[in-house]
Amino acid sequence: MTTGNKVLSRLGLAMRAGKLVTGEETVLKAVRAGEAKLVLLAADASGNTGKKLADKCKSFGVPLLIGFTRFELGAAVGKPERVMFAVTEQGFADLIANGWGQHSEVENIE
Repeated sequence: MTTGNKVLSRLGLAMRAGKLVTGEETVLKAVRAGEAKLVLLAADASGNTGKKLADKCKSFGVPLLIGFTRFELGAAVGKPERVMFAVTEQGFADLIANGWGQHSEVENIE
């Protein structure tokens, strides 16, 4: 299994465990509420969406990872295309982040 497949598999596990939220408003709400431990953004997201999400994550100190396509992310969780997710449990956030850095761009927000 390639690293990319492992990451996508872990994303699916987090979704089934109820530790993943998706959708722009829901993700931004999780970031503002301090529930988001990690935010994931599709590499093919629009520039405006990426900037808005990056700014929000930076303000609240939430790590943001960018990579995969919206189709790959959606397929990983059994849904149509998805552009962003927030991981709400630290264990899943760590598992996903560990593999993600080997596959895609990692933007560490300090």
